[in-house]
Amino acid sequence: MGSLFRSEEMTLCQMFLQSEAAYACVSELGELGLIQFRDLNPDVNAFQRKFVNEVRRCDEMERKLRYLEKEIKKDAILMHDTGESPEAPQPREMIDLEATFEKLENELREVNQNAEALKRNFLELTELKHILRKTQVFFDEQEGGLTSTESMTRALISDDSVGRPSNQTGPVQLGFVAGVILRERIPAFERMLWRACRGNVFLRQAEIESHLEDPVNGDRVFKSVFIIFFQGDQLKTRVKKICEGFRATLYPCPEAPADRREMAMGVMTRIEDLNTVLGQTQDHRHRVLVAAAKNVKNWFIKVRKIKAIYHTLNLFNLDVTQKCLIAECWVPVMDIETIQLALRRGTERSGSSVPTILNRMDSTEDPPTYNRTNKFTGAFQNLIDAYGVASYREVNPAPYTIITFPFLFAVMFGDIGHGLIMFLFAAWMVLREKPYLAKKSTNEIWNIFFAGRYIILLMGIFSVYTGFIYNDFFSKSLNLFGSSWKVHFNESTYLNNKNIQLHPYYNYDGTPYGFGLDPVWQLAENKIVFTNAFKMKISIIFGVLHMLFGVGLSLWNHAYFKKQISIYCEFIPQVIFLSFLFLYLAFLMILKWMLYGPVPDDDAANFPSSPACAPPILIMFINMILFKDSEPLLNCVSPFMYFGQNGIQRLLVLVAVACIPWMLLGKPISIMKEQKQEHQLLANNHANAAGENGDAGVNPQVAVTPVASKHEEHDIGEIFIHQGIHTIEYVLGSVSHTASYLRLWALSLAHAQLSEVLWHMVLRNGLIYESWYGGIVLWMIFALWAVLTVAILVLMEGLSAFLHTLRLHWVEFQSKFYMGQGYAFTPFSFEVILETAAASTDD
Repeated sequence: MGSLFRSEEMTLCQMFLQSEAAYACVSELGELGLIQFRDLNPDVNAFQRKFVNEVRRCDEMERKLRYLEKEIKKDAILMHDTGESPEAPQPREMIDLEATFEKLENELREVNQNAEALKRNFLELTELKHILRKTQVFFDEQEGGLTSTESMTRALISDDSVGRPSNQTGPVQLGFVAGVILRERIPAFERMLWRACRGNVFLRQAEIESHLEDPVNGDRVFKSVFIIFFQGDQLKTRVKKICEGFRATLYPCPEAPADRREMAMGVMTRIEDLNTVLGQTQDHRHRVLVAAAKNVKNWFIKVRKIKAIYHTLNLFNLDVTQKCLIAECWVPVMDIETIQLALRRGTERSGSSVPTILNRMDSTEDPPTYNRTNKFTGAFQNLIDAYGVASYREVNPAPYTIITFPFLFAVMFGDIGHGLIMFLFAAWMVLREKPYLAKKSTNEIWNIFFAGRYIILLMGIFSVYTGFIYNDFFSKSLNLFGSSWKVHFNESTYLNNKNIQLHPYYNYDGTPYGFGLDPVWQLAENKIVFTNAFKMKISIIFGVLHMLFGVGLSLWNHAYFKKQISIYCEFIPQVIFLSFLFLYLAFLMILKWMLYGPVPDDDAANFPSSPACAPPILIMFINMILFKDSEPLLNCVSPFMYFGQNGIQRLLVLVAVACIPWMLLGKPISIMKEQKQEHQLLANNHANAAGENGDAGVNPQVAVTPVASKHEEHDIGEIFIHQGIHTIEYVLGSVSHTASYLRLWALSLAHAQLSEVLWHMVLRNGLIYESWYGGIVLWMIFALWAVLTVAILVLMEGLSAFLHTLRLHWVEFQSKFYMGQGYAFTPFSFEVILETAAASTDD
C-alpha cells in the first residue's frame, strides 16, 4: 500500500549468470517484468556485440512471418488468436522455426509465381478471345459491299497514287494489326496514330464489357480491343512502334474466317484447361495459408520473445573466462525474492548446475521511479506522469488526484443530467472492458476515451453530486424536499405585478432546503447574482484548501528525506504566508455567511447583523493588505465583523510579510553555517590527527581536504539565486494561483448559462404546439436538442472543464510539493514488448 503514496524502493543489483543458463534466466525475467537492465557496453557498436547474429536471424524470421501475414490477409483468412502467450522457445528450437518459415516462404513464393504465370497466360488468352470476337465484325464489313473499309481503301490508294496513271484505282489488299489497350489510353492513342501516320490509317475499336484482372497485383482493369488498317510496310512499322509506346498488346489475328474460327476454338479449350489448373493452384495456396494462419500469431510471439532475449543479452558483459555473463539491473526491493525464484527456475530449466547469483550494490545514481498501478489507478497515474515522472521516493500525487480531480471537474460541470450521461457512458465502457481490451481497437480517439474510462466514471458521479448541490438538471430544478420560501401575497397582488420581491425575513421559514439550492431560485430574476456570489466564494475556499493541502504534502517530503532546514525555512513560512492571507480570506467569507442574516425592514437599523451592514470581503481584504482603514457602511456602526479585527488583520499581514525574508534568507544562511562548521571540524581534525587524542568527532582515516573558498562561494551564490527564484515564485504564485481557482466559478457559470440557452432557444419551441402535430415537432426538436446537448455541453464543455482541472492540478497543486524530475522504471517485460510490437503493426 505504501507504494501507492510513494514510489517503490529500488536497489541496484549485479547478476552473474552462467552462459548456458543465461537464455533461460532472461526468459523467466521477461515473463516476470520486474527488472530494468543497464547497458554495460555503451561504447560497443550494435553490430559488434556477441549475439548480433542471433538478432539478425530473428529479424529474418520476422520478415518471413510478415510476408506470411500479408498473404493471409490478402486472402481474408482469419488468423487464430487464443490470447495466450507461449513461452520463449529454447535456442535449439530456432533452427526448426527457421526451417518451417523457410519452407513456407519458398512454397508460397513458388505457388505465387506459378499462379502469376498462369494468370498472365489466362489474361493473354482472354484478350485474344475478345479480339477474335470483336474483330469479326470488322472483317465482315470488309468482305461485304461498298463499306467504310472499302472507302478507306480507295482513299488510301488515291492518296498514295500521286503521279501515277489514273487507271490504278482498283481495290488493294490492306494490312492490319489487332490488339488490346487500356481504355483510358484510347483518345491519346487515336490522336497519335492520326498525327504520326498523317491520317493514312483506319482505326476501329470496341470496349471489352467485363473487367480483366492484372496478374501481378490482382487489380481490376478495363481494356478495349482495336484493329488498325494500313497500307505498306512503312506504316506498319510506324503503327507497331506507336502501339509499343502506348503499351498496347498485339495479337496475331488470321484474315481467313475459317482460321479465326479454328483459333477461337483452340483458345476456348486452353482457357478451360487454365481455369482448372488455376483453381487447383488457388486451392493449394489456400490450404497452405489456412494451415499457417492457425500458428502465425504464436510464431510472432515466439520470435519476438527470442529477439528480446538476445537484445537483452547484448547488454551484458562477459567475464575473462568467457563462461559467465555479468549484468546490472534496477530491482524493486520488495520483489527480490520473486526474482530469485525466477532465476532458480531458469537455471533448473537450462540444466545448469551452477546457480545464478544476485547481489545488491551501492550506487550514487538516482534510481528509476516505479509506482505500482492497476486498471483503476493507472489512468490517474498517467495524468501525473504526463506532467513529469516523480523523483525517486517523492510523494505521489496520484492517490489524492483520484478524489480531487473529479471533484474540481464537477464543480465546473455540475449538472445532474449531463453528469448522468457521462456516468452511463463510462459505466458501459467499464462493463464491456474485457471484450474491448481483447479487441484492441486502432481508433485513436476511442482508445483515449477507453483508457480514461474510470476517470470519466468518477467525473460523472461527482458531476451528479454537484448537480444536486446546484439543483441543476438540464437547466431546471428538482423540488424534492419542498421549497422553504413561502408566498403570503393575495392573488391580485401577484397577478398585477410582474416582479415581486420575496423578503427572506417574512417569506422564508428558516429551515434550509434539504440538499443543495432551493428550487425557487430557478424562477428568480436575481438568480445569476445569487449563484455568482455563491460559486465565486466556494471557488476561492476550495482553491485555498487545495493549495494548503499541497503545501502540507511538502512536509511529508521534507520529513522523509530528512531535510530539517527545508521544514523550518520553507514549509513553516509557506504555511504561515498562505494561511495568514488567503486562508484568512476564506475564513472571512464563511464568517460573513454565519453572522449576517435577514432582519425586519422596519427595525433594520437596530440590527448590526443586517445584510445591509455586511462588509464587502474583497474591499476589506484589499484594505487589509494596504493597511488602510475601512469605512462603515451607511447606517452601520462598524466596518468590521468582530472585535479587534483591524489589529488582528494588521498583525497577520506583518507576519506574512516577515515570512518572505524568512523563506529567502533562512535556508541559504543555514546551509552556509553548516558548511563553515564542517570546514572547521575538518581543519581541527587535520591539526590533531598526529596527536594522541585526535578523534574530535571525525575519523582521521576518512578525513577529506576542505574545498576551496572560491568554489564554496560559487555554491552559496547558486543557493541564494535558487532560493530567491523559489521564494518569488511562491509569493507571486500564491496570489495568481488563488485567482486561478476562479475558473471553477467561471466555467460553472458558463455551463449553466449554455444549458439554459439550449433549453429556452431549442427545446421550449417544441412545447408551444398543442395540436396533434405538436408531438411530431417536439420529437424533431428534442432530437436536435439532444444532439446539441451531447456535442456542446457534454463533449466540448466536458473537455474544456477537463483541461482546466488538469491545469489546476499540474500548476496550482503540484507546484507546492512535486518536483517531477525522475525517470520512469522501464522493466524488461515480454508483455510490454508484445503490446508495443502489436501497436506498431496495426499502425
